[in-house]
Amino acid sequence: MPTKKLKFIAGTALILGSVLWLAISGFEEGKAYYQTVSELKSMGSRAEGVRLRVGGIVVPGSIVRREGAVEFQISQDNQILPVRYVGKGPLPDTLVDRAEALAEGHYRDGSFEASMVQAKCASKYEAAYGESSEAGPES
Repeated sequence: MPTKKLKFIAGTALILGSVLWLAISGFEEGKAYYQTVSELKSMGSRAEGVRLRVGGIVVPGSIVRREGAVEFQISQDNQILPVRYVGKGPLPDTLVDRAEALAEGHYRDGSFEASMVQAKCASKYEAAYGESSEAGPES
């Protein structure tokens, strides 16, 4: 009877240890530090191999869709960073010229390989110049 208890305790400890190890490693992989384009470039080789988030404005005319990837550039503080999206999901519809973009992935050889991209286009929701927000009577 003691050997059955010992096997049960050993099995339980092995399972709990495996679950704990997976939880810790998953948490570490999911962690991504936010950097600006200039901060990322100033990090140099320290940025390589580390999961990062970088944000900036999409450079007009830089979005190129190729088979298996989408390439574009983001800029911030007069610095430009080439981004290559290789994620599995579709890109957001709001990824257009001059949109604010946030890319998550890894920095390699002077460019950013993103597995996730978010974008927002604030100008889409702003009122056009000269429009009034009050509804007036129709003439």
